[in-house]
Amino acid sequence: MTEHKEMPKETGLIENFRLLREGYHYIMNRSDKYDTPVFQTNLLGETGICLIGKEAAEIFYDNDRFKRENAAPKLVQKTLFGEGGVQGLDGERHLNRKAMFMSLMSKESLNEVQAIFAEKWERYSKRWESEEEIILYNEAKKMLTETAFEWTGVPIQNDELEEWTDELSDMFEGAANIGWKHWQARRSRSKAEDRLEALVEKVRAKEIHPNEQRALYQFSFHKDLNGELLDPSVVAVELLNLLRPIVAISVYVDFTALAVYEHPEEAVKVKNGGNEEQQRFIQEVRRFYPFFPFAGARVKKDFEWKGYTFKKDTLTLLDLYGTNHHPEEWEQPEVFTPDRFLSWSGSPFDFIPQGGGEYEIGHRCAGEWMTLDILRVAVDYLVNHLRYTVPKQDLSYSMNDIPSLPESKIKLADVKRI
Repeated sequence: MTEHKEMPKETGLIENFRLLREGYHYIMNRSDKYDTPVFQTNLLGETGICLIGKEAAEIFYDNDRFKRENAAPKLVQKTLFGEGGVQGLDGERHLNRKAMFMSLMSKESLNEVQAIFAEKWERYSKRWESEEEIILYNEAKKMLTETAFEWTGVPIQNDELEEWTDELSDMFEGAANIGWKHWQARRSRSKAEDRLEALVEKVRAKEIHPNEQRALYQFSFHKDLNGELLDPSVVAVELLNLLRPIVAISVYVDFTALAVYEHPEEAVKVKNGGNEEQQRFIQEVRRFYPFFPFAGARVKKDFEWKGYTFKKDTLTLLDLYGTNHHPEEWEQPEVFTPDRFLSWSGSPFDFIPQGGGEYEIGHRCAGEWMTLDILRVAVDYLVNHLRYTVPKQDLSYSMNDIPSLPESKIKLADVKRI
């Protein structure tokens, strides 16, 4: 019988401020401090549990032990996820809604989004040739906004591109902030939801006729477990759960460019190689650089793990970044080494930049395959199809900004297509 142990605790309201200040390192720091993959702390005014590592991820993604209902804090629901979306569902309702997303992730559909994004690089890079300097992050956001709308079938006019790009960016750039940036993110989500809800009503009233294979049509006519159409407000939330994450891949695009610049010896392997070398490079970008810091859930029922008691309804955070840098799972985790993926086992629990577990039945990001395809296009252009210089700039990035980005957002000068 496992001996019951007292869970290490961090106490006091100041922990909320430490979480914001330490960002991606918060859970790692305390895991090292207590020499344990689990500890207790104060999370947004309630006692919560933090987890890190492969074994912890296996527990966290066990649907018999954890649930997602009411797990996301209100400030995250109001900015990042929206209310009523797939991230907060469990059981059969989650399976039904997740299937709606996974139906879009066919090989044909993913090839299409890759081709759409490549066309954006071609068109945008022609313009870059006439400019002295570009900021890659800003350009990537616009390219990905265009890609997202075209792929989902949501109509967009040229004069709406800047506004939609800003609104979708606000949702993930301001999700973890307090103050003005948070309220800006909430306002952008509210405006976007209203517009998409009105669009869904027009689709159902046959006032507009989107391609029936696109997400706009599929989501508008998706039926729940009772055989009823989803509320238009929920369809709007779920459409944003496609549009927003696609635009958020711009963070990875920026870090991909940083990796190409800071690790030229690895970029040469991509240039001289093929799909496998590209795949290893972008996988290491996703492992090495910060993206999502944590995933949240609540304990479904009382259970014990490693002698520690998990009480029903306790808010629990799994450290995604820390698990991707865990020394027990990764040799020299602070070194950028794409070739480590030559021997990676493919476990769904040790490499979890966009969540872990199984796609169809779990809460792993449905768009992870798309992320890989989009980044494959990005690294191909950065290495094989463009010539450019990287002027002097601040390439540092903060580990307490969520999401983190290079300070300069990567400036490229004298861009030429080759």
